[in-house]
Amino acid sequence: MMSDSDGRVRCPWCLGSEIYKSYHDEEWGRPCHDEEMLFEFLVLEGAQAGLSWLTVLKRRDAYREAFSGFDPVAVAAFGPDRVESLMKNSGIIRNRAKITSSINNAARFLDIRVEFGSFDRYIWGFTGGEPVVNNFNMDNHPPSETDISRAMSRDLRKRGFSFVGPTICYAFMQAVGIVNDHYVECWLRDGGNIPAPAFFGDS
Repeated sequence: MMSDSDGRVRCPWCLGSEIYKSYHDEEWGRPCHDEEMLFEFLVLEGAQAGLSWLTVLKRRDAYREAFSGFDPVAVAAFGPDRVESLMKNSGIIRNRAKITSSINNAARFLDIRVEFGSFDRYIWGFTGGEPVVNNFNMDNHPPSETDISRAMSRDLRKRGFSFVGPTICYAFMQAVGIVNDHYVECWLRDGGNIPAPAFFGDS
């Protein structure tokens, strides 16, 4: 791997786009325990299905506005009129199935919050509350899914979620730091400025 213009070595997938690079440096792989941020990535990863992640990142601000700052309580209350309004919103991906899935998933998200005390406690429970730190590099790339993402997918589907296949779940795990898939050569792989995870279930 070659160093970037600032002298730092980064995971190759983020090179060539300042949006990707900022996302990689500031968010990807960092342990996240914020409830609304967890819901945000759940929505965005579902929206990404069949598209590039860059397509979604470019629309992120529009999604935040359209989906009430990713407040799951507010999104769960969206009715048919709001769905039709979202279908006319050119700032987001106007796919009816993905939009209605996000609303349904918000309600299921709240169900889990009632059962477990927080979605954070539930979702981090798949790895015992600790991030899985992998050792991938240019010759050994991350998989598209794992046993854990398949287990997560099965359980979410059982609870009524949609657009939560094992590949989407693994991308979600990478995004919120449940797994750290920064390449071993990446400047963020062994810490960089990634903060230690908060106490499990503290959100």
